[in-house]
Amino acid sequence: MASFSFITFISLLLLPLSNATLTLTVVNNCPFPVWPAIQPNAGHPVLERGGFALNPRTHRSFLAPATHWSGRIWGRTGCTNHNGRFTCATGDCGGKLECNGLGGAAPATLAQFSLHHSHTDQSSYAVSLVDGFNVPMTVTPHEGKGVCPVVGCKADLLATCPWSLQKHADGKVVACKSGCEAFNTDEFCCRGHFNNAQTCKASKWSDFFKHACPATFAYAHDSPSLTHECSSPRELKVIFCH
Repeated sequence: MASFSFITFISLLLLPLSNATLTLTVVNNCPFPVWPAIQPNAGHPVLERGGFALNPRTHRSFLAPATHWSGRIWGRTGCTNHNGRFTCATGDCGGKLECNGLGGAAPATLAQFSLHHSHTDQSSYAVSLVDGFNVPMTVTPHEGKGVCPVVGCKADLLATCPWSLQKHADGKVVACKSGCEAFNTDEFCCRGHFNNAQTCKASKWSDFFKHACPATFAYAHDSPSLTHECSSPRELKVIFCH
């Protein structure tokens, strides 16, 4: 998966945490199964073996590492296991149920975290559509102090995804591609000459995501509509569907 501007991400979304235990909870409110996947950033441990199945209306909670953890969580959809071969229509991580550190295939809705457990360090959470969209996702902090908004995308963009961005499987739209994935240009991918905040700009494709879900990153140097100053949450919930 592509990565949005991490400098922008850290500077805009600051979340001081205490030394208290922080729980990550993944919730599937969708009427269909979702297979959450977790990829740590380099140097951080794999959580929950990197992936698992989550039936409709169920959840799974686990503790974040005691000092610092950063990484991403996304949901895989349309997964099947035929003759020992596990594959997913969206977000697939090399045909494995437990991703064990592997990244996922775009397009997929992505939650990004950088979590610290001290009063002096700062942490952040965000939802990105830079890699496209496959399932509604929000991040909800609990028991935090200060301004603690819910961020992410509650809308189901599959129904309104422009034809040029649609990804199909089994005769239906299963995901909505980013402009970068659909057209592979330096401009839409914010690479080459466009790999900086001055030249990486919104496009009509990123605008589709941004208008529907303003509290997300829609392109590499984007800024979400909601920022937060939320201290000491005890739990962060990643929720699929609402």
